[in-house]
Amino acid sequence: MESYKRQFIQFLEEAHVLKFGDFTAKSGRKIPYFINAGEIKTGAQIAMLGQFYARAYHEKLGSKKTVLYGPAYKGISIAVSASIALAGDGLDVPFFFNRKEAKDHGEGGIFVGYVPTEGEEVVIVEDVITAGTAIRESMANLSSLAGVKVAATFVMVDRKEKGKTELSAMAEVEQEFGFPVYSVVDVYDIIEYLEENPANEENVMRIKNYLAINGAKA
Repeated sequence: MESYKRQFIQFLEEAHVLKFGDFTAKSGRKIPYFINAGEIKTGAQIAMLGQFYARAYHEKLGSKKTVLYGPAYKGISIAVSASIALAGDGLDVPFFFNRKEAKDHGEGGIFVGYVPTEGEEVVIVEDVITAGTAIRESMANLSSLAGVKVAATFVMVDRKEKGKTELSAMAEVEQEFGFPVYSVVDVYDIIEYLEENPANEENVMRIKNYLAINGAKA
């Protein structure tokens, strides 16, 4: 495993973003681990998170200039932190996010920040994809922007779970909308990280058993 992936998983665990136990995902599945970006609570933590997203961005898109979109609510801080980190690397990209309810006064609308125009490309930044529900909600919102294309989506963790079919939720999103979905790490990186410490044996087994039932075929 690349060193930055190990560093990222360690960061998620220390910030209590990565937790183990019994949880219910947005998809309704009972899961043995949980990724919660809402646990990022300090300036140092959000700055670090942005740096990891920026690294993934450069790795996949190079210095391509796009517009970052952070879906409310957790995606908002991710978009801000990633844009700051990218600016620190010399790539100054605008960002925007949505309101849960449209504003009918002032500037109005559902978007806050830079609103892309025809011909511009958007990159969605999210915390995690389980069944693809949140991405589909984002695409419904973004459909109101005429001539704007989504270039990619970046998430913290690819859970490698089935979506609506035997394919992973990320693969289904790619097929449905025609853009790639990238992750900083995936669940198998997390397993590899956990296996380095024998004290994690129970969590490893629970995740493997879960994937045996809910893991994607591709």
